[in-house]
Amino acid sequence: MRMRGDVYWQWSDPTVHHRDHDETLDDGTFIDVQVRLSRTGNTQMFIGVYAASGAAIHEEAFDSRPGESMTRALAWGVGRARRIATEGLAATDKIAACSK
Repeated sequence: MRMRGDVYWQWSDPTVHHRDHDETLDDGTFIDVQVRLSRTGNTQMFIGVYAASGAAIHEEAFDSRPGESMTRALAWGVGRARRIATEGLAATDKIAACSK
């Protein structure tokens, strides 16, 4: 069972339509990526990475993904979640720094 952190509970809004991707990796790490359109039309995203025990390893939320559809944001988020799960958060920060 996942133990959701504050980031998830602040982001969560069950009244808004969303799409999600859940995946359990070979080592038992679980990733949860959710995207939605806000009431104002912004694409928003939540990324959660959880240990096999259910403990949160990393959670982050984006209030807006300008210029991205829900589909594109979901694909990007799944890739980021997988990198965080396998390489740690520092690896994703290096990729982001190189792309700036």
